[in-house]
Amino acid sequence: MNKLLASVALAALFAAPAFADDQVFPAKLAGQAILPANTVVAAPADAADFLKTSGKFTTPDRKRTEKLGTVDGKDGARITDVKLPFAGQPVQGFSGIKTMPDGTFWTLSDNGFGSKANSSDAMLFLHQLSFDWAANKVTVLNNLFLSDPNKIAPFPIVMEGSNTRYLTGSDFDIESVQPVADGFWVGEEFGPYLLKFDTKGQLTDVFSTTLDGKPVLSPDNPLIQLPGNPTAKNPVFNLKRSGGFEGLALSKDGGKLYALLEGGIYKDDGQMESVDGHTAIRVIEFDVASKAWTGRSWLYPFADKGVSIGDFNMLDASTALVIERDNGAGSKDKACADPKQPKPDCFDAPAELKRVYKIEFNDANVGKSVRKIGYIDLLNIQDPDNKKKAGSKDGVYNMPFVTIENVDRVDATHLVIGNDNNLPFSAGRAVDKADNNEFSLIEAGEFLNAK
Repeated sequence: MNKLLASVALAALFAAPAFADDQVFPAKLAGQAILPANTVVAAPADAADFLKTSGKFTTPDRKRTEKLGTVDGKDGARITDVKLPFAGQPVQGFSGIKTMPDGTFWTLSDNGFGSKANSSDAMLFLHQLSFDWAANKVTVLNNLFLSDPNKIAPFPIVMEGSNTRYLTGSDFDIESVQPVADGFWVGEEFGPYLLKFDTKGQLTDVFSTTLDGKPVLSPDNPLIQLPGNPTAKNPVFNLKRSGGFEGLALSKDGGKLYALLEGGIYKDDGQMESVDGHTAIRVIEFDVASKAWTGRSWLYPFADKGVSIGDFNMLDASTALVIERDNGAGSKDKACADPKQPKPDCFDAPAELKRVYKIEFNDANVGKSVRKIGYIDLLNIQDPDNKKKAGSKDGVYNMPFVTIENVDRVDATHLVIGNDNNLPFSAGRAVDKADNNEFSLIEAGEFLNAK
C-alpha cells in the first residue's frame, strides 16, 4: 500500500463511529421454559387487606375498580385475554435475571402495572426460579416481598401507616437485581435510585444518583415538588419518565456496580447525550465498599432503531451483555395495513430490533463510548431441533415482544433470555392473548467468546 492510500485508510479508521453494531453471531435455541401469563400468588398473611387484591386502578382514568376480572387488559387497540383486578399479586413483569452457582436464578417483578399512578396496590417482590428446559417448566421456588420496616425510604411510602410497611409500585420502580452475600442490590427508575435490601427483603439503603457532580433526576422522583404558583419556575429534571436504571451489573470481584440508564440524559441545551448522531445512555459506576458513586461513567450508543435497553450483566472484568430493543411488538406477517389506524386483529408496529449485544468498557475509555463487539438477533434464533413451544416460524424461534428484559450467561456456551410480559398489557406473540413469561436457553458460544 502506498503512503497516500495508507493515510486514507488510517483516516477512515479514526473517522469511523465509536461503536460497531453490524456483526451478527449465530444463536440456537437449546431449551425453553414457560410460566403462564396469569400466574398469581397470595399476598403475605401480614399484608394489609388493600394488598390482597391488585390492579384496582388500571382504567385510563385511574378510577377505583374493586370487582375482580372486570377491566380488560389492552395492548393498544387489542384486547388481551386476561382481566383485572387480580385476587392476589401477579408473578409477572420479569425485569432482570442473575444466574446463581446452585443452578437457580434470581429475578424480579418490576413496578406493577406500568406507572406510578396505577401501581399502588402492586407489591414489589423478588423471585427465585428454576427451569426444567426439557419439560418446558418454570418453578417459582421463593417469592421475597420487599418492605421498609426501618423507614429508610426518604419519602412517605404508600403503606406508611401499616405495621409491615410493604413496598409497592408507587414507591419504587425496580428493574434490575444483583444478589450478594448479605442481600440484593436493585436498580430503580423513579429516582433513579440504587437500592439495597437485606436477605429478608428489608430496605437498608437508598442512594440518589449523581453524575459529574450533578443530580440525575426523573420526573417521577418522589422528592420533586411542583411550585404552588403556576407562574413560578418548575423543578428541573434531566431524564424522561421511565428513563432511570433499567440495567444493573456487578463486577466479577464484587467491588463495583455498573448502573445503566434506559434513557439519555438531557444536557443544558435541551438535547440528549449522543455519540456520532446516535442517542447514548450512561453506564454509571458505584463503589460497593464506600457506598458512593465513583464519578466514572461510559456512554452506550443505540443502534439506528434502538430506543431502550432491557438488561445488563458482566461476563468478565471488561465485557458485558446488554439487551437493546425498539418499541415494536408482534410479527410483520400480521402487520396492520395502515399503522396509523391500529385495529384489534393486527400489529400496528411490528418488532424490528431485538438484540443482545456483547460490549466492552474499561479504564481506557472512561467517559467515552463502550465498544459494541457484535450481537445475536432475538428475532432470528435458529431452532433446527424444534425446541420451541411458542412461535410460528419453522426452524426459527423469535421473541417479538415489546420488552425483553432478562439476560445472563449460564455457562461457557449458553445464555438465558426472558421477556417482561407487562401483564396484562403486552400481546406480542399473538394479537389477542397476553404474553406468557418465556425463558429460553440460547446456545451462542461464538458470541460469548467474541473479542
